[in-house]
Formats: sequence, C-alpha cells, structure tokens
Amino acid sequence: MQFVDLKAQYRAIQQDVDARIHAVLEHGQYILGPEVFELEARLAERAGVRHCISCASGTDALLLALMALGIGPGDEVITSPFTFFATGEMIALLGAVPVMADIESETYNLDPALIEARITPRTRAIMPVSLYGQPAAMDEINAIAARHGLPVIEDAAQSFGSTYRGRPSCGLSTIGCTSFFPSKPLGAYGDGGACFTSDDTLAQAMRELRNHGQQRRYEHARIGINGRLDTLQAAILLAKLAVFDAELAARDRAAQAYTHALAEVALSGLVRTPLVRAGNTSAWAQYTLEVDDRASVVAALAAEGVPTAVHYPVPMHRQPVFAGLGVGEGSLPVAERAAARVISLPMHPYLGEEDIARVADAVSRAVQPVGAGR
Repeated sequence: MQFVDLKAQYRAIQQDVDARIHAVLEHGQYILGPEVFELEARLAERAGVRHCISCASGTDALLLALMALGIGPGDEVITSPFTFFATGEMIALLGAVPVMADIESETYNLDPALIEARITPRTRAIMPVSLYGQPAAMDEINAIAARHGLPVIEDAAQSFGSTYRGRPSCGLSTIGCTSFFPSKPLGAYGDGGACFTSDDTLAQAMRELRNHGQQRRYEHARIGINGRLDTLQAAILLAKLAVFDAELAARDRAAQAYTHALAEVALSGLVRTPLVRAGNTSAWAQYTLEVDDRASVVAALAAEGVPTAVHYPVPMHRQPVFAGLGVGEGSLPVAERAAARVISLPMHPYLGEEDIARVADAVSRAVQPVGAGR
C-alpha cells in the first residue's frame, strides 16, 4: 500500500501528461515558457484573485511574499508553531523573528483568540497556516490584522483547492502561498509553488523578486532570487489541473469513509478523527488522527503493511535552531500535545474501498488497550 499513490494518478492521466511534456520539449522554452503563464492565469481564476505568481517551491512562495512586504531584520511575524519548518524558516532567513501563538485543538490551525496578545510595535505581518487541507479562521485573523494595519499571508501549502465560508483558499488574505510538492493535492513531479494576490503592486514585486529582481532583462530594480517555476512542471500541473476537481471529490469521499469506519473507536475515545468546521471544505492533504500511544500504533500498523506519517513530531518552537527565542517547553501546550499524538493515514484520490477498510480495521486493532483483543 502506498501512502500517496502518484503512480496510480499518472496511469490515469498519462496521455495528457505525456502530451504536455512533449509540447514543451518541442518548443524548448524551459524557463518561463507559455505553460507557466497559462497555469498562472488558470490558478488565479480558481483562487478568485487578479494575480498568480508561480515559483520554484512552496518555500520560495513564502519567501517572496515576505520580501514583497519588506519584512526584514528585527521585524516580527506572528505564525503557528505547528507546521512544516519552512514557515518559520523563511521569516528567520530574512532576519525577522517568528512569534508563535498556539493552535486550536480541533483544527490544528492558529487560534485567532491568541493572536492579539502577541502583537507588538515590531509586528509586521500575520502568517496563519492552513494545515492538513483546511483553511485557518481567516475572517477572524483578517479582522485582527485590519485593526492593527497588518498584512496577512496565508501559508496554504496544504490547502489549495479547499474553501473557507464559500471562498477559495489562497484568495483569503493579502497574499496566499501554496506548494506543488509532489504529494500535495495538486502536485508537480518536482518542487513548485505559487503566490496569489489581488494587490497589483505586490504582484509586480513578487514577479520581479522571483527572477533576480529584474524589471526587464538585465535591469534589476531590487535584490531577488532565482525562484522561477520550470516550464515542464507547469505543463505537468496543467495536466493535473484537468482532473483536480474530481480528485478533490475522491479525497473527500475517502476522508468520509475513514471517519465512518473509525466512528466506533472514535466514540470510545481511542482515536480522534479530523474535524472540518461548518462552512469549510478541506483539500485533505492529510487524513490525520490523534492517538494516545503513537509509537505503538505506528509499529502495529507497520506490521500490517500500513504506511503512516507524522506531520509534525516537533513543534517549531522546540526546534534546536529556535532555542534562542526563549519559548520553553509547555509554553504552547496545544501544539505540543498535538505533536506528540498526531498520525496521518494513507490519503490520495485513488484509495479503494477495500484499502480504506483495511487501514481502518488495522487502526481499530492497533489502538485497543493491551489485553483487550489487540
């Protein structure tokens, strides 16, 4: 069993993928070729914004957003401690300070009730993370930001394709950033990412920043990076975009089937299944449970041939490189508890009913107390 079955997806769309790749090989415009701009237009329309700026990775997307906003040494950016390292890493890379507020226990996203207390005269932005596929509480976060005159960057690396109160992730704030890492709901065959905004000035800045700060060839208005999306990856993403809605629906069906199959052990308190808030949809980048004795559950599932993953075992404030921030153990208890308990199950659009039943049965056996039939 595959945790994410990219081969099954390729078999389903092979003809279109191969044709798209062949077209790039024929025209030979491997950097900023026509597929890049076609993809950007399609993605901007989907996100409901005026501009999509593609780039080389989801990490670069965060970096470009921060750079376009002028974030630099001594500035503070409020963000989540429960996320992939790149979120805080890009803040720190620019010399700014990631200031972490705790998360909601139900969604694992930044708790808006805890943000305002973290705002200081040095705060320059708020960067919530839409974890596991569901957007953060963006209306509440945007309202706080508006009161303090701050921009909001949605780290939507896992949530492109989801909606928040009927509006698409990546179009919910000043700038949205996503990732096209291969295992994402919309994934390339390598690294890739994109920024989304309806602010013309920010869009122009990010376009220049991704291409060495160039306004035009060999004329550099600012210090930038080499952060362009390869044309071949854009071509692959265009092929995948054609089946994206069907795949999102299949992910949702798989998630609902998991939740139904695990209802008994969830009711008994042996696992906690994911919650999607009313009015939201999830892209289901992961299907993530909470369990008490994660190590034993992982081992039991591995013994039955069921792959798992932990996203993420060490919260950001406990990473060695951020020890100097002085955020000690116990400071962000919800994130710390989640980091010790979460476990993600196989999730992709090509999971069959038998696969889901097999995984759910294995989980149900794995979480039973010793001596209770396990």
